[in-house]
This record gives sequence, structure tokens and C-alpha cells, in this order.
Amino acid sequence: MLQFDGFIGLLDSRSFGTIWYWLVFAWFWWRTGLHVIGVPFDVVAKAHRAFTTKSEDRQEILILLDWLSLTVSRWQIGSGLGAIFLGICCFVLTSLGFLGFLYDLQMAQALILLLLPLAVVLWLRLRLARKLLRLIQDAQSAARPAIDVGGEAARKMVWHRRIVSLIAIIAALLAGAWGMLWALMHPNGM
Repeated sequence: MLQFDGFIGLLDSRSFGTIWYWLVFAWFWWRTGLHVIGVPFDVVAKAHRAFTTKSEDRQEILILLDWLSLTVSRWQIGSGLGAIFLGICCFVLTSLGFLGFLYDLQMAQALILLLLPLAVVLWLRLRLARKLLRLIQDAQSAARPAIDVGGEAARKMVWHRRIVSLIAIIAALLAGAWGMLWALMHPNGM
């Protein structure tokens, strides 16, 4: 019978006191930082480095433009679908906020501390994709040189990655601080 109790303890739904919440939290932020709208960050970094150093080899910038031409269109949301998506996100986040902080449910608090920063990152990614789509269209119509478009896209993507990293740091600090405060306010886990 002790083994079954150990298994139930392993699946404990108290969020801040279990390792599972922190593993999921770390995994989400690790996955978020691997790429920028579907483009691996090493491709972005090489293109940014090639553009800023004004090197003769512009192959990395063209590779970035190839990646962007494949991935940016996947991040476009129409206005009707965007309004529905925004409504659903606001409903879920508001419900979790009320359940967590008004009714003191730990799982809802943990989910809001995980999902709210991820929702901000999603909004930033959709905004970046809209800007990059305009740049890609300029390059395809030959309104601007492809090298300049690729350099500007790389610069925007590097700044986006920095902002996402800052959001991840703030989210981890807030979640950790709130988890410690919650554990101090509820010493027996209740």
C-alpha cells in the first residue's frame, strides 16, 4: 500500500510545492526561447552577425529570408479569427485569475503565472510576424534589396528574443516569489 501512496504523492496537484510545476514551467520557457516564430535562433544570429559586420558572404541573410518565407505566413491570423481567439484567451485568463486570487486556488494561481506571460509572448510573436510579412513582401516585390530586408528582419528578431528573455526572467522571478509566499502563508499545504 505504501507504493500506491507514493504514486499518489508523485501526482500531487499542489503546484508550487511539487517539482512537476517547476519542470513544466522551465520546459515552457526553454521551448519558447529555442526559436523566433519558427526560425532557429542560430540562423537569426548568423544573419544578424553577417549584416552587422558587413561581411562579403551574405548567404546567412538569404538563408534567414528563406526560413521567413516558409514560417511567417503560418503566424497570420485573420481579424475575425483573431477576435474570437482574443476573447477565448481573455476569458480563460480572467477565469483563472478570479479562481486563483479571489478564491485562493493554488492550481489556478500557478496556471495564471505560467499562461499570462506566455500570452504576452504570443501577442509579441503575432505582432512580429505581421511586421516581418511586410518586409518579406517588400523583398519579393523588389521594392527593397533582399540584403537590407534580411538585415532588418534579423535585427527585429534579435530584439524580439531579448524581450522574450526578459519576460521569461520576470515570469520566473514572480512565480518563484509567489510560490515562496504561498508556501509561507500555507505551511501545511492547505
